[in-house]
Amino acid sequence: MKFREDQYYIERVLGGDTISYRPLVEKHQDLVFTIVHRIVISPEEAEEVAQDVFVKAYKNLDDFQGKAKFSTWLYRIAYNTAISHSRKKKVVVLTMEENTIENYSEEEMCNDIMGLSAREQKKLIHHALSVLPRTDNLIISLFYFHEKDIEEISEIIGMTSNNVKVKLFRIRKKLLGEMNNMIDQDINMLA
Repeated sequence: MKFREDQYYIERVLGGDTISYRPLVEKHQDLVFTIVHRIVISPEEAEEVAQDVFVKAYKNLDDFQGKAKFSTWLYRIAYNTAISHSRKKKVVVLTMEENTIENYSEEEMCNDIMGLSAREQKKLIHHALSVLPRTDNLIISLFYFHEKDIEEISEIIGMTSNNVKVKLFRIRKKLLGEMNNMIDQDINMLA
């Protein structure tokens, strides 16, 4: 389906045409779910939270001022709603040790990883991403998988652009370190 600009639908909804909200949902539902699911691990809960995001956005649509893109405003709601939901639940998060990162040079890490098959690399990356703290996982996902720029990511998660740049650098280094650590431990996850 070809969508019009978000502003078209927003104006129609604010004018009383509530059916025009549906294309906004359809247009943005995948990334809203992705953002929420990176923070709320359970797919069922993530789906419920994503629905809550669209309800909140609908109820507050008249507050949208157009200073940022509608998608950025919506994704910020998604992020905040997911964070609020996860704070209500006590979740144990596994994080990577800093010394994992510091024990190897970046070149050594890349060489070890590049020696694996594409299938093994994919499994390794997926596992390393699952170990990242949720916000780090979301930042990497937004930047690489959803091709959001630094400015938009900073608006979505409420950090300065410089903080996002620093976090991206550290997260990439953590990922490399975690993948290398997994290779060194010869985890049978690659089989």
